Amino acid sequence: MKAHIKYFLIIIFFLSNVKNSLANETIKIGLLAPFSGEFEYIGKSVIGSTQMALKKINNNNIYILPRDTKADNLETIKKVEELYIEGVRIFIGPVFNKNLKGLEKYSDAIFLSLTNKILNNPKNVISAGINANSQFRAIKKFQQKNDLTQTLVLIPKKDYKEEIEEAIKNSNFKTKKIFYYDTEPTKLTKQIEKVTRYQIRKQNLADEIKRIENSEDENKEKKIEILNKRDTLGKIGYDSIIIADFDESLKSVTTSLLYTDVSPKNVTFISLNQWFDETLFKEAASQPISFPSVNKINFDKFNKEYEEFYEDFPNQLSLITYDLVGLLYYLLIQNDYLINEKIFKEKNSFKGISGVFQIENKKINHELNFYKVEGSSFIEIF
Repeated sequence: MKAHIKYFLIIIFFLSNVKNSLANETIKIGLLAPFSGEFEYIGKSVIGSTQMALKKINNNNIYILPRDTKADNLETIKKVEELYIEGVRIFIGPVFNKNLKGLEKYSDAIFLSLTNKILNNPKNVISAGINANSQFRAIKKFQQKNDLTQTLVLIPKKDYKEEIEEAIKNSNFKTKKIFYYDTEPTKLTKQIEKVTRYQIRKQNLADEIKRIENSEDENKEKKIEILNKRDTLGKIGYDSIIIADFDESLKSVTTSLLYTDVSPKNVTFISLNQWFDETLFKEAASQPISFPSVNKINFDKFNKEYEEFYEDFPNQLSLITYDLVGLLYYLLIQNDYLINEKIFKEKNSFKGISGVFQIENKKINHELNFYKVEGSSFIEIF
């Protein structure tokens, strides 16, 4: 089936033209998110973006039924059971991967989880987050555009490392070496020293200085003066480094790389989706660093509209939720309002605010853009 790529607003215009013929149809969508507790701010943002999407669609036959999961698995199952009894068979949520356990019981229901993890999920759960597969496909494109063939991948020993491994495998991504590191600060630098051959390069410098000192080179003082300004001598063996990490842990790794005399001026630094984290502007020595992400123009436009609507700033997941409402409406119309595996099994595409969703075999992937942090700006690469 040929993929259909539609802009969100164009789809809404199209759907408004068929609304009269479907006036008696009702779509009930469960919304599972934490509306209380530690992650209440996420639930508040998710339901806010849902209301924005409904306003754009402007169809009174769509009912969003929000339920508070409290980010707890047992509470999630309880709320799913309530909605299931009411006849709900399609859900947006849960938000967190840890709350998916037990959903396989509702085999004729579909759950569009906001998680970006895709491994070992129940068969009726479709991950709608920006997963590792989508990110590594974009990184591969960046790698090819810049002729990067000697890539070191640094993977933290965290619960998502299997997702990274699977993404590398699925995308046929070329790596020279994969190195797993402990994020504990007392261990991190020693590990980075090892993988970048820091002690060897440091000894190379000492040996070269000694060699020149013992030589009869007429310019040896000048050469020694230049060498004394260096920390190491010799190449690390990589032209690019992917750091599969985020937030302060990412910054700890880049700091350790700089300490071991590995600079983004000489080796290309790449990370995973950073959602345009402006704290990266403060890490001048670690720039430029590049990453895949959603379209920034649309991201900023959505954030501005949300702020104007609610006088508050949205969580990143609200952008995905906003698109999912439109995506569901579009796919259900195409499927004569029937909720079954078919709507997410056949090859299809949808272009929303966050970018293009590629849908096939009950999987959602994203076509991502690529950006680099330089100075106080996010510069689009593609």
